[in-house]
Amino acid sequence: MNRILLVEDEAHVVSFITKGLSEDGYEVSVALDGKTGLSMADQNGFDLIILDIMLPEMNGLEVCKAIRKKNTKVPILFLTALGTSENVVIGLEAGADDYLVKPFKFIELVARIKTLLRRTGNNDQEHLHPEEQEAIYTIDDLILNDYTKKVTRDGIDIQLTSTEYRLLLYFLQNKNKVLSRMEILEKVWHVDFNMSTNVVDVYVNYLRKKIEGYNQGKLIHTVIGMGYVLKSE
Repeated sequence: MNRILLVEDEAHVVSFITKGLSEDGYEVSVALDGKTGLSMADQNGFDLIILDIMLPEMNGLEVCKAIRKKNTKVPILFLTALGTSENVVIGLEAGADDYLVKPFKFIELVARIKTLLRRTGNNDQEHLHPEEQEAIYTIDDLILNDYTKKVTRDGIDIQLTSTEYRLLLYFLQNKNKVLSRMEILEKVWHVDFNMSTNVVDVYVNYLRKKIEGYNQGKLIHTVIGMGYVLKSE
């Protein structure tokens, strides 16, 4: 299990990242200020460090430079609201390996982490069971793991009924393809007779409410006279 140090003082960001990464199989330790983060980095062998720049006690740039004096190998990812090109250059020159600007999508953070860990040969996530690797479907920040039957969007768990789950899985297996109501009915409900296709519309609406809530981007689009398609906006 990869060990990650998160140095961040915003409580909601800490909660969001910690929950998401823990559920993805990472062990996350948290420091709420720069000095504590530096102390923890010195005393523990972390596989990766996520650093905010605007921190109490000691800013992230100072922490990064201090870590680099003792450890040149541990990947460091800056996570900050300071997103100008000048700030990016300053962060990378301080010794960071990558730079992600807030607000960010959780799936992008995970992708950056995996890339950095892969460079150092420490990515335990690469050693997932082959069946589990093949069972992961994604679109934007929505992830469905058909091995564990878990669905998340932006790192937040989504609870689906068995029918809603089968419907979402079928959409994900046919991303960007327009699917007719009869086609969905046959594949998801396994019926080959003329059952009312209204049931498809009802369950599509149920699914939309769960995966497109909280002002998240639209994923399931109606194609008038044709059916539905799952695609990014």
